[in-house]
Amino acid sequence: MIITVASGKGGTGKTTIATSLALAIETRPLTFLDCDVETPNAHLFLNPGWQEHQEIGILIPRVDGVRCNGCGICAQVCQYHAIVVIGGKTLVFPELCHGCGSCTLNCSENAITEELHPLGMLECGLSQEELSQENLFFARGLLNVGEPMAVPVIRDLKNWKFSPETEIVIRDAPPGTSCPVVESMRGSDFILLVTEPTPFGLHDLKLTVQVVEELKIPAAVVVNRDGIDNGELDIYCQKVGLPILLRIPMQRQIAAVLANGRPLVAAFPEYIPRFRKLYMNIRSLAHEALQ
Repeated sequence: MIITVASGKGGTGKTTIATSLALAIETRPLTFLDCDVETPNAHLFLNPGWQEHQEIGILIPRVDGVRCNGCGICAQVCQYHAIVVIGGKTLVFPELCHGCGSCTLNCSENAITEELHPLGMLECGLSQEELSQENLFFARGLLNVGEPMAVPVIRDLKNWKFSPETEIVIRDAPPGTSCPVVESMRGSDFILLVTEPTPFGLHDLKLTVQVVEELKIPAAVVVNRDGIDNGELDIYCQKVGLPILLRIPMQRQIAAVLANGRPLVAAFPEYIPRFRKLYMNIRSLAHEALQ
């Protein structure tokens, strides 16, 4: 079962919920993927011992100016507009290229070859957090500074065979509703939406719900920093049929332990059964959605 933990905005506690869920679940082995490749931070809570590193990238076109006849077919087939032909000369814009290879396949003069353009790094290891029982496989992607495209890194992370097949995979998605979030969600069995009871939290939750509905994946909500709103969040969730499965109260002591890099369920063991119940509810809702 693949569970993606997402949120419409940063700072809602998405990683707090994702890591606590992974640590509380009794089923082992378990796989955790930090898909927030621009600012990954789940490792701060799961403390993996790094075992493997792999550089990744995409193949971008390189044009041989001698062979190229300037026909422009490569530019026509490139849906990302990464190639243009000006004055009979073919120009490549690597920042726009998605590495689909259409230009190379359609070049009648064999004037286009492909070269690897590094985008980032994949890293993996076993979590050393005590609750992981030394059987929680952790992997993350790291996008190189200045690179504009996170999606290829997330896609490679999802497909990376760094661990044996596990019954449960938890993905910690990037915040927001952009393409990296969609790629993190794609292929999931369930989306767990983490929000906070603030005007911004509710606004961005509504945007994320639209994405989830478009992907047709069952979802539910976890409310973090509960107790500071006027009830509008509950009214919205009830209106759109989103069950609220867990509430984490607004408490200074919780913020303090998280700021020190301790997982919620490690600092407050009384939350372990609550997160286990959360997982069982997720399984039940996912099963109902298949009926």
